[in-house]
Amino acid sequence: MNKINMLSKKIVEHSLKIDSSDKVLITYQSIECHDLVLSLINDIAEKGAVSYVKLIDPIVNKELLLNTNEERAKLLGNYSKFEIEQFTAFISIRYSTNDYEDNKVSSELRNLATSETREYDEIRINNRKWVLLNYPSILDAHKSKMNSEQFKNFALDAMTTDYDELKEKLEPLKKMMENTDKVRIVGPNTDITFSIKEIPVVPCCGESNLPDGEIFTAPVKDSVNGIITYNVSSPYQGEVFSDVSLTFKNGKIIDASCSNNQKRLQEILDTDDGSRYIGEFSIGLNPNILHPMGDILYDEKIIGSIHFTPGQAYHEADNGNRSRIHWDLVLIQRGDYGGGEIYFDDILVRKDGIFVLEELKQLNLL
Repeated sequence: MNKINMLSKKIVEHSLKIDSSDKVLITYQSIECHDLVLSLINDIAEKGAVSYVKLIDPIVNKELLLNTNEERAKLLGNYSKFEIEQFTAFISIRYSTNDYEDNKVSSELRNLATSETREYDEIRINNRKWVLLNYPSILDAHKSKMNSEQFKNFALDAMTTDYDELKEKLEPLKKMMENTDKVRIVGPNTDITFSIKEIPVVPCCGESNLPDGEIFTAPVKDSVNGIITYNVSSPYQGEVFSDVSLTFKNGKIIDASCSNNQKRLQEILDTDDGSRYIGEFSIGLNPNILHPMGDILYDEKIIGSIHFTPGQAYHEADNGNRSRIHWDLVLIQRGDYGGGEIYFDDILVRKDGIFVLEELKQLNLL
């Protein structure tokens, strides 16, 4: 079995657990993904389920966004409603071509385009089976400083990690976080505290993202204080932001800076009332992902990292924050990226990306 077939089996059997009652919508962004799409169609059929495919070209989609009006927004809402009524499972296969492709789409147009779909998007996320992945692209290989074949092998290995083993290894960390009140994150230009008391803790082991490998919760909404400076560049809404630094007082971002496009950073953080509060705190744990490549599906899973996310909280770990944004910003704390510490209730848990407590050492790189 080649790696594409292994990935397809992982999606159908592990991520979505497809059975004969399922109707599966496969959405993809490039004909380069055909080998995976064809494999998925066959694997879904073997389970007695039905599949349907939809190709969405990013350049065409950008042009549609630029021409969105209220009538089109209503049509998008009706179509989103149709999809969640007809399908029980969703596979979204992205294909990176240009981080800046939709940088001319204004926040107003983005908000209009999602105004009628938001209700159905939340149903899809919270009440349907779904998985999101990026098919290995030439752009991704370039950003990772690999040739295309090397990157494809790396990506497929990362996506087909042994998630059952990882979930078992994560159990002690899950229990520890569930019993934690105060978290402190320390590093270069970073010293931040917040509470996670009584917020659920969710291990992510290949169910909704591929690659996967993280464990997340959320801070008590008004508990965040201090400053955090991220060391991984972040593509978001058609721009790439570097050296983002956020200062908090009683949960709210009161100051924000970056090394480029300060105006756009402020616009994103002013999207709505919830965009200046944090909706997720997560620890990255995928042992196959060591370095950033400008793709959040990979970067947020980097072993030795955290992400601390302005915007919408997830249903599974809900701190009450609501926003149209969910911006995963990543800080790598391994020694080769400047180091840093994580404390749970004033006990050192991880230093320079390495767990120091005996019951967590199985999560470290071998």
